[in-house]
Amino acid sequence: MPEEVKPRRRYESRRRREQAEQTRREIMMAAGKLFRDHGYGVPMPDIAAEAGVVVETVYRIFGSKAGLFRAVVEALLAAGPGRALVPVEERPAIRAIIDEPDPRRQVALYAATQPGIHRRAGPLLRALRDAKASDPELTRLWGELEAWRFDGQGRFVAQLAERGGLPSDRSMEDARDIVWTLCSLAVHDLLVLERGWTAQRYGAWLAAALTHELLGD
Repeated sequence: MPEEVKPRRRYESRRRREQAEQTRREIMMAAGKLFRDHGYGVPMPDIAAEAGVVVETVYRIFGSKAGLFRAVVEALLAAGPGRALVPVEERPAIRAIIDEPDPRRQVALYAATQPGIHRRAGPLLRALRDAKASDPELTRLWGELEAWRFDGQGRFVAQLAERGGLPSDRSMEDARDIVWTLCSLAVHDLLVLERGWTAQRYGAWLAAALTHELLGD
C-alpha cells in the first residue's frame, strides 16, 4: 500500500507547486500590464480581476501591493518571471560579462544589457518614481531597488579592477559612481525620450562613454 500512495502524493505535490507558480505568473503578467497602463494607482481588485483570481490570493502570494510591484519589476529586469528566480550571476547575459577576459569587451557587453533593461522596466520604474513621494513604502522600495542596482554595478566595477582594467588614477568608488550615473533611467530618458535617440544610438554611446570613463583611451 505505501508503494502506491507515495508516488501519488509526490505527483499531487508537484502539481500543486506548478499550479501555484502558474497563478503567480498570471498575477504578475496582469499586474505588469495594468501598472504600465495606469501607473501604481491601479486598485488591487482590478489586478485580481485581470488575473482571474480573488484579491486575497494576490495578498497571500505577494503580501502587499508594493511587494507585487517589486516582483513585477524584478521579473522585468531579469527578462521574465522564471529568470527572476535564477541567481543574478547565472543569468546568461551576466554570465557572459563575468566570463569575458577582455575589459573592453566586458564593458561593451555590460552596456549592451542596458537598453533592454530600460525598455522592459522603464515604464514601471517611472510610475514608482512618480508615486513614491506620496507613500513611505514606495520610497523605501525605490531606495531598495536603487541600492540593488548600485551594489550590482559595484560588483561589475570590482571585476574590472581585479583584472587591471581601471587606470591608476580612477578609484573604484569613482568608477562605481560613474556607472551608476551613466546607466541610470534618468540619463536614458533624457537621451531616448527627450532627445529622440534610438535604442541603438543610446547603447553605442553608453558603451563608448563607459569605456572612456572606466578604462581610458
